[in-house]
Amino acid sequence: MELFDTHCHIHFPDYGADPEVAVQSAVEAGVSRLLCVGCSLRDSQLAIDFARDHEGVWASVGLHPHEADKYVGNTKALAAFGDLAGRPKVVAVGETGLDYYYGHSTKANQIALLRFQLELATLHNLPLIFHVRDAFADFWKIFDEFCLAGARPRGVVHSFSSGLDDLEQVLSRDLYVGLNGIMTFTKSEDQLAAARAIPLEKLVLETDAPFLTPTPYRGTICMPKHVRVTGEFLRHLRSESFEQLAEATTTNARQLFGL
Repeated sequence: MELFDTHCHIHFPDYGADPEVAVQSAVEAGVSRLLCVGCSLRDSQLAIDFARDHEGVWASVGLHPHEADKYVGNTKALAAFGDLAGRPKVVAVGETGLDYYYGHSTKANQIALLRFQLELATLHNLPLIFHVRDAFADFWKIFDEFCLAGARPRGVVHSFSSGLDDLEQVLSRDLYVGLNGIMTFTKSEDQLAAARAIPLEKLVLETDAPFLTPTPYRGTICMPKHVRVTGEFLRHLRSESFEQLAEATTTNARQLFGL
């Protein structure tokens, strides 16, 4: 039985813990596969380098919506980023999307950067890792317009913490749903109801390490090994065996990322 952490950032220079210990402790907890997810040009290159040097680790290259103002209009940086998508062990584009909660970049630039990464993923036949916060209405417009243009993006809505209505929209577009430690400490019954309602064949597990450490380890640095804690919580919430949840979510992740 193995687990797959489909979204972590242990390659960050300021991760806060020894990444070698993070990998080893994950393996000891049965988390044998990790996906290091990029958020900027430099960070995506670091994810590639880390994956290259570690068995069972892959990379995703992404420009986070918070970074949009830095990249839109910077043709040199975008060209350099585009070149990363064809590198060995790169299995996805993202995280990309829209985040209207913080407003670190303008909505217009976030949308432009999302379109750029949708096109890049299509060019390389890669799935996408989507970050969407307080922005589903605009996100679906762009996603659906892209589909109407002839493409059919595949991917996962990472760190899903919305309710049943948004879940229905995700599933209607045949996307996967990524759940992490948020589920272990949320007080929202709507979020928990959505977590119960996700079809097992569309669910993947993640940590978002070093962020979103699950209960009972709040206040410590999140590690890929903690995906097991989230899995244990979800199997009780969803009334499934841990073996069933682990097998299905790992199979889903391998299918999504072509591993």
